[in-house]
Amino acid sequence: MPHRVLQLDEVAAHLHLSAEDVRRLIRDGEIPHEIRGGRPIFRRIEIDAWASQRILGMKADRVAAYHSRTPSTVANRLADLLDDSLILPALTSRTKASVLRDLAAVVERAGLVHEPKVLIESLVERENLCSTGLPGGLAIPHPRHHHPWLFARSFLVVGRCVQAIPFGSPDRRPTDLFFLLGCQEDRLHLRTLARLCLLAQQTALLETLRAAADAAAMRAAILAAEREALAAAALAKTPKGRLL
Repeated sequence: MPHRVLQLDEVAAHLHLSAEDVRRLIRDGEIPHEIRGGRPIFRRIEIDAWASQRILGMKADRVAAYHSRTPSTVANRLADLLDDSLILPALTSRTKASVLRDLAAVVERAGLVHEPKVLIESLVERENLCSTGLPGGLAIPHPRHHHPWLFARSFLVVGRCVQAIPFGSPDRRPTDLFFLLGCQEDRLHLRTLARLCLLAQQTALLETLRAAADAAAMRAAILAAEREALAAAALAKTPKGRLL
């Protein structure tokens, strides 16, 4: 239920943080919450949007730290979310609105969304809240609301535009690569979002995707980058300090 109210211990588990991490965020005024009966409460719909945006804005070391803290029960590999039919190597979209529609159309054709209109509306709501564009020409659009009933399964759609388009990236440069992420479970969403950011920051994935010949080569590049990043993470110590 997207409008569910969470207690402190519940929001800590939801975000893969310690209770002290959440208390620190409250003290610093960094996490949306209300005080009811002398105790903090959190609205899940606000927490999901807040957490997604925090992950998108993280530097590589904090992305790695957050990713390492998420439990293995939601550690699905990208191969479970992606197949060649969900990759568009030559998107002709020319605007933000059209690229969202074109990516959502792939999901609809694959039979993965039960309410296509709801998906598009939620994607637009999320972008209106704050752009999912990242430096380097990548964007990771995703629904604002995580309705378990909306999707037949979790998925990742990859699109490469023929011509880069303005998408609200913080570096103000146009965007040509898009990962549309749709997850039935919000914990999987946060975990996968962190992993995609990790690949973009710690591997040569973006340039490899731009040079890939076709959908199969793009999928192979993503899976190779994932293997590289996970191997590096296994060798490294978990970075210390703040996570979200």
